[in-house]
Amino acid sequence: MLREILVVEGKSDVAAIHRAFPDAECLTTGGYSGLKKRTLSNIAAAYNKRGIIILTDPDYAGESIRKFLMKHFPDAKHAYIPKIEATANNDVGVEQASPESIKAALSKVRTAEINPREEFTAAEMLSLGLSGSDESSKRRDKIGAFLGIGYGNVKTFVKRLNNYGVTREEFETALKNLENIP
Repeated sequence: MLREILVVEGKSDVAAIHRAFPDAECLTTGGYSGLKKRTLSNIAAAYNKRGIIILTDPDYAGESIRKFLMKHFPDAKHAYIPKIEATANNDVGVEQASPESIKAALSKVRTAEINPREEFTAAEMLSLGLSGSDESSKRRDKIGAFLGIGYGNVKTFVKRLNNYGVTREEFETALKNLENIP
């Protein structure tokens, strides 16, 4: 049973969550346009009472919603489903993910740090082949999935490494296992 309340985009996402966690409580945003005063008030009540985990679709719209919610709820927790695991029938979203993928994402929940570190840099990503080559995007995607921080361009990826408290040891383990990550 999850202590926090999951914030997802729509009713189909809730159905997918319930296949993995039948007792999970969820709130829906109704997409970016659904983030109206009442929706934000409901999310705020959950945030203040039990905490929330933001689990949006691994696409542009989902990331836009996540960024918006992060500004309003800075101590929210975050879970990411890798895009490859949330894609089916030419559609990308939490509703496309298997119960196993949802469980895996929620086992790697991260919280943004109030005082982010500056341990990881874009220059380091370049030197490690995570930037500047044709394969960089795929490599970042695999490492992001392994670490539970999701996919992002280099700037977003470095920000998440630093903001979500990824340790040097975790990062190096992900690098060592890169070829074994699906």
